Amino acid sequence: MTDPAAVTSASTVASASTVAPASFVLRARHVLTMGTAGHVRDGAVAVVDGRIAAVDGYAAIAARFADLPVLGDGGGIITPGFVSCHGHFSEGLVTGIGETHTLWEWFVHVVEPIEAHLTRDMAYVGTLLKASEMVLSGVTTVGDMFCSAPGTPPITPGIVDALDVVGVRADVSFGPADVPHDRSIDLIVAEHHALAQAAAGSRRTRFRVGLATIPSSSDALLAATRSLLDETDRLHVHLHEVREEVTASRTTRGVSSIEVAARAGLLDAQTVAAHCVWLSDDDVAMLRRHAVAVAHCPVSNMILASGVCQVPRLLRDSVPVGLGVDGAASNDSQNMLETVKAAALLQKVHHQQADVLTAPTVLRMATLGGARALGLDDTVGSLDVGKAADLVLFAEASPSMAFVHDPYQAVVYCAGTRDIAGVWVDGERIVADARILTADIGAVLPWARELAVELATRAGLASELAIT
Repeated sequence: MTDPAAVTSASTVASASTVAPASFVLRARHVLTMGTAGHVRDGAVAVVDGRIAAVDGYAAIAARFADLPVLGDGGGIITPGFVSCHGHFSEGLVTGIGETHTLWEWFVHVVEPIEAHLTRDMAYVGTLLKASEMVLSGVTTVGDMFCSAPGTPPITPGIVDALDVVGVRADVSFGPADVPHDRSIDLIVAEHHALAQAAAGSRRTRFRVGLATIPSSSDALLAATRSLLDETDRLHVHLHEVREEVTASRTTRGVSSIEVAARAGLLDAQTVAAHCVWLSDDDVAMLRRHAVAVAHCPVSNMILASGVCQVPRLLRDSVPVGLGVDGAASNDSQNMLETVKAAALLQKVHHQQADVLTAPTVLRMATLGGARALGLDDTVGSLDVGKAADLVLFAEASPSMAFVHDPYQAVVYCAGTRDIAGVWVDGERIVADARILTADIGAVLPWARELAVELATRAGLASELAIT
């Protein structure tokens, strides 16, 4: 048995690698700001004390900030850090299982069986692995909903412990459900409060109220969630992911899940709603009226055969749309670059129209769109002066990125994780040359396997790990 004390503390897991200073100039052939400056050629970003001080041509930046060290060789592409605005670290130890199930079958055979067996250690290790995987694909901000039974003691603070090690920015929630499994409302509220307290003491994590789905919530849980929103006016919820959800809400409550949420006062908060695949005209109008943002998760929607989100329509109707990798057992990869490419390709083939969703639009969804979905667009999502220095540098050092005809298309269709030369959060370098600097993942892997075996066995999953 692995000794948890040997690998759990930040002092043990954190790497001793030297990171870039909080003040520097980052240079590239193309700077895709996704903001007011647009596309800057032969450009640079000046970072002072972890914030963006200027974005301009390299010559102007070099003259103005002559005392700052220069990173980058002048080639490649700089983008804002990617924002994955929906996922589930609760699935971090059950990747690659259940591909023949549609969503509700998958709930029964994969997700629900593990919920009662998740522990704080599992939350920590699963988050450490999957947050690292995201960061290696350019994610600097992650929105997560941890779906489990509430724990005694609480489980979810383990998420924050791991996020502090990795150094990624995060917006975290607990996603409870009490139908059909009767769960204590008091314990659910206590889990929310424990996560909120952990986030308040963290490096870069903030708390958001969460709710798994409307059909899996009793009236008492809906009311408790509404009360929690009086303390924290932010909500993360799944809405209209599959047709069965819409049918279930209409059958049991007489109206759609979106209407139920609106009547309960849940949509009065700053709300990010995952999926939103099965929408009527009235649903779209209600999302727009309540300024609800949609987290589009194309890969999981395809794996679970859920359907195709009406992204072009939502954008035309001024509904904010960001991208999410979704859970580690429904995607199953946590590679944001795969999600970005899939978002474009899915709409093109669905509509049989090549220009229905272009590379610049998709890249905006992956950056500023995700930031707006989480209500963080005043801090991240674009390379504008005053915002946090959350940056990604793609190098021109591989067969796929040896030359760049169009930088937007190069990022969306050509780039892989091997091409990411650097990732910075608040000016702190956490990835260099496709290698994470903040965590020693190798030290955690033996423990991760032990926990995965334990979880698969206790949950009775159809897993090779559960075979004795």
